[in-house]
Amino acid sequence: MTKRIIFIALMFSQLAFFGSAWAQSDWPSKPIRLILPFPPGGPSDLVARAVAEKLQISLKQPIVIENKAGAGGNIGSAEVSRAPGDGYTWLFGTDTLVTVNPHVYKSLGYKLEDLKPVMLATQFSQTLVCNPSVGVRTIAELVAKAKNTSLTYASGGAGVPGHLSMELLLATAGIDMIHVPYKGPAPAMQDVIGGQVACGLLAGPTVLPHVRSGRLVALGVSGAQRSPSLPEVPTIAEAGIQKYDASFVLAFWAPKATPEALVSRFNQALAAALKSPDVVERLLKTDQVVIASSPSEAATQLAASSVKWGAVARRIKLGLD
Repeated sequence: MTKRIIFIALMFSQLAFFGSAWAQSDWPSKPIRLILPFPPGGPSDLVARAVAEKLQISLKQPIVIENKAGAGGNIGSAEVSRAPGDGYTWLFGTDTLVTVNPHVYKSLGYKLEDLKPVMLATQFSQTLVCNPSVGVRTIAELVAKAKNTSLTYASGGAGVPGHLSMELLLATAGIDMIHVPYKGPAPAMQDVIGGQVACGLLAGPTVLPHVRSGRLVALGVSGAQRSPSLPEVPTIAEAGIQKYDASFVLAFWAPKATPEALVSRFNQALAAALKSPDVVERLLKTDQVVIASSPSEAATQLAASSVKWGAVARRIKLGLD
């Protein structure tokens, strides 16, 4: 009797294995969902739509982009964390979903281990701009003025890349400025232009037209490399804040139960799409530099970034509900 039970158990386990293997070999056989946990029109939206066009051709299935915004990206992330690991639901957004949010939100609504890193897709940075009336044109001049004058800076909201990048700059330079958060980079930029707020560390594509027109003065970019769209503006490190680097990335994740074989196949399809010359050129215009990393490289960098931004969040005692 015992032998018979063991035989039946082995038979079912083999059937399950071959069924899973068949499902993977047949992938994809239906539309693929990309969950973006932010509103339309942002960096993740621009990259996702550029990539989706290529993926639909290579994978021969529709790519359905769904914006599930709210709670700093936690709502969309939680939905993916609960999805089946069948290769038909993927998460795409800024690295802050796993490098910042766990340090500042009392409840994420999901566990980090329920999401599996798939790829670092692109890298982007912020541009430090000031209203011309502030009277500074370099980082050194801003640091000197901030030591003797109470200055303000705008961001697209508490905990967003521009907020944390600026706080890292203030800590590194040994100065203070008053944070004025807004609901998005556009209204933040408008108040810097209007002179209600002195400066802001904001997305490059958002401020570029106003730097070109002279309504804003660009002092530096936050990443390790100069901006493709503002090559004449130095990095903040080049401008004198040594070792400063506040780069952020857009990344893909999968539900933790997704088989490694499917993660690898999707990673390869994404890399081919991102490295297409027309996509590379298109993304450079939005200050996005293609990375297209492996899953293991993504996991390593995300872990290191979590340590870095967790320290910044603790220093400014940032906590969100």
